[in-house]
Amino acid sequence: MTYYVYILECADKTLYTGYTTDLDKRVIAHNTAKTAAKYTKVRRPVRLLYSEAFATKSEALKREWAIKKIPREEKLVLVGLR
Repeated sequence: MTYYVYILECADKTLYTGYTTDLDKRVIAHNTAKTAAKYTKVRRPVRLLYSEAFATKSEALKREWAIKKIPREEKLVLVGLR
C-alpha cells in the first residue's frame, strides 16, 4: 500500500497538510464530502499543490508532522510557489 502526504491550498489561501492512502479520493472528499477535515470544510474549494508517496504509514506520518512544523514560506518553497 502507498501512503501520501499532501498539501492543499484553501480558498482563503491558507495551507492544509494531511496524509491518505487514496490521494484523488481524499482531495474530492475535502471539496465535497462531510468526511472532509473540519478545517477545509469551511474553506472550500481546495486544490492540491503538492504530494509525496511513502511505502509505510509511519514514514508518511513522520513527514506530515515535519511539514506541519515548517513555516508557511518554507512550505511555499517546497510546493514551488516561491
